[in-house]
Amino acid sequence: MEQNIIKKILEDTAFVHVSGTPEELKVAEYLKAACEERGVPANIETFEVPGSDIEHSRLLADGVEIPANPYNCSGNADIEAPLFYLANHDPASIAQVKGKIVLMTDWLDFYTYRDVAEAGAAGFIVSGGNIFYPEDEPDRRILRERFFDGKDVVIPGMQISAKQAVKLVQAAPETIRMEIRETPKAMTYHNVVAEIPGKRDEWIVCTAHYDTTALSVGSYDNMTGCITLLEILEKLSASAPNNYGVRIIFCGGEESGLLGSKAYLEQHEDQIEKIALNINIDMIGSIMGGFLACVSAEDALAHHIKYLASEAGWGIKVKCDVYSSDSTSFADKGIPALTFARMPSGNYFSIHTRHDTMELLSLSQIHKDIAYVADFADRMANAVQCPVKREIPEKIKKSLDEYLGRKHPED
Repeated sequence: MEQNIIKKILEDTAFVHVSGTPEELKVAEYLKAACEERGVPANIETFEVPGSDIEHSRLLADGVEIPANPYNCSGNADIEAPLFYLANHDPASIAQVKGKIVLMTDWLDFYTYRDVAEAGAAGFIVSGGNIFYPEDEPDRRILRERFFDGKDVVIPGMQISAKQAVKLVQAAPETIRMEIRETPKAMTYHNVVAEIPGKRDEWIVCTAHYDTTALSVGSYDNMTGCITLLEILEKLSASAPNNYGVRIIFCGGEESGLLGSKAYLEQHEDQIEKIALNINIDMIGSIMGGFLACVSAEDALAHHIKYLASEAGWGIKVKCDVYSSDSTSFADKGIPALTFARMPSGNYFSIHTRHDTMELLSLSQIHKDIAYVADFADRMANAVQCPVKREIPEKIKKSLDEYLGRKHPED
């Protein structure tokens, strides 16, 4: 794909498009049209997830209002309680949260939330972003369904910025007041699916999510992955029929908990046995950072990728683990899966913020990365027999149980 086309796609989609919004549907329709412009029909598949309309929210520390956004689906609240800063997730700290509003930094970890809720916390506050960012804007989040699925305990929560979190801890207020009033509703999310039939009725499924968080236009995370899918589609449709069919899925709802890939697998359960491999792409083409492959499959696939990369002179780090992206949903259904990414250190990139823009990216690096991934997909789609065993190793199953909240890492 030419660099000018890459640049145009990034520019055309450079607006916030959170799942369940008209903006998300606009991007879904854009990607559908992009597939069809390349000669491959595509469908938009819908699925519903729990959501809510926020009618009122307010967070006060000793009567002074703090800029904050509520966690959708965390319930209604009208509470006043002491603040407790949970600096460590350990039994001694958890034992002190009962009846308090708990401040957690960085992100909402499933196990921390569960332990805090079960210990009797009145509510939670999560901070995000970076204290050095010029803006002081809280993100908007939804309490993912798995956080309360099958649980009786749900506690209300709000999101604040890192700057506000520092001020809050320094001020050490006596009380925090949290007010949330919401009305539950079903929200419609979308997947975009295109297919290139092969000689055999088995499929290589290539995925990338296209949704963003509420603060981000998602150029890096993850329109770069979507551009890679378009390159795979263009390359493999030109050589069709390939030995394996190729299914391209632009997933919605990844940022809400891998919901698009989960929904696809639920809606197409009869097709699961026919999927030989999932190739997922989540963030490539950054100016800085090394290329990596995270393999949720047998070790032999990791070695295979290393050898192929070495043969081609392609720098890569390969590990066998679970990656926090849509490949996890496929691995959890017993399908060998992997994610490709280019990941710099935290000094050189920012996701889920206003700073995820084209400035993080190199058009020439995107061009190289998508060519590498498309060649790998081509190799798999035209294998006489996909060489990857259709089984998930026990160590990966253990990581899946921990990541998906089925088993505490310390249990």
